[in-house]
Amino acid sequence: MSFIWPWMLLFLGALPLGVFWYAQRRARRRALVARYGSMGLVQGPAGHALGMRRHLPPLVFLLALAVLIFGLARPVTILSLPQLEGTIILAFDVSASMKAEDLEPSRLEAAKAAARDFVAGQPRTVQMGVVSFSDSSLPGQAPTRDESAVLAAINRLAPQRGTSLGNGILVAMRALEPEPPTRFYTNATATSAPTPTPMPRGAYTNAAIVLLTDGENNVDPDPLIVAQAAADRGIRIHTVGIGSPAGTDIEVDGFILHTQLDEALLRQIADMTGGQYFNAASAAELRAVYDALNTQLVIKTQETEVTAIFTGLGMMTLLLGGALSMLWFGRLP
Repeated sequence: MSFIWPWMLLFLGALPLGVFWYAQRRARRRALVARYGSMGLVQGPAGHALGMRRHLPPLVFLLALAVLIFGLARPVTILSLPQLEGTIILAFDVSASMKAEDLEPSRLEAAKAAARDFVAGQPRTVQMGVVSFSDSSLPGQAPTRDESAVLAAINRLAPQRGTSLGNGILVAMRALEPEPPTRFYTNATATSAPTPTPMPRGAYTNAAIVLLTDGENNVDPDPLIVAQAAADRGIRIHTVGIGSPAGTDIEVDGFILHTQLDEALLRQIADMTGGQYFNAASAAELRAVYDALNTQLVIKTQETEVTAIFTGLGMMTLLLGGALSMLWFGRLP
């Protein structure tokens, strides 16, 4: 056990003075009784039946002071505490196709509404991060336990242009790890920087990426190459299909384009990484997707201040000493 204010323990040195004062007081009392008791000038002891009990309340008070001094020193100890812990990265596709209204009021707005509900329901031990991507990665929110910062990042999301699922996965990996693979080329020659020995699929149990997208990809790198890099690191990617397989038409820069959900690609990404694929055909289903993404209960050792324990114990000891004194003597020491 360590102490934040160790100098407070110096006050423990005053406790022997209290013992000395009490002994002197008892000696003076005995001397007065011996000298003047026979003349009726002072009252004698209340009887010998009390014996050593007469010393117990003062001893309890002394112990209480010692405990309270320990508490004032703000003791810190290592505790193993069970808690929900993990990091969840919400990766939003904000390409132009996310403006489609086959999921009301739009694909992106429905995803944002469900995300806000999900963030509000998470325990404070879970870190949440937000990334977004179109044809490149965009500024987001690093993993944090600050709910207001996460919600603000979600509210800022707006549709952009093209779609690069590979960049979306990569920027989400960067939010989890300091050194994910960073070098990718075209689909025909896709390679990555040297990677460590592959981990078992889904071994990164305290973190996950939730990829919210319609699955349409039209910009390098190949999302399957990047997904394999995530799988090699044990990172699970849960994919959430936004939109309908039949698709719908949208207007982009004066052109009418047809956009539809690519379920096959999203299922493949989820399967490669040990994640799950969800088809969020409506906003209600999308909320259920988030409810199914639970973090893990882990035992974590951490330094914890235990001042409250010592303070409570000290107060209970003081009350005990006072109760004994009132019960036996009708007064406090």
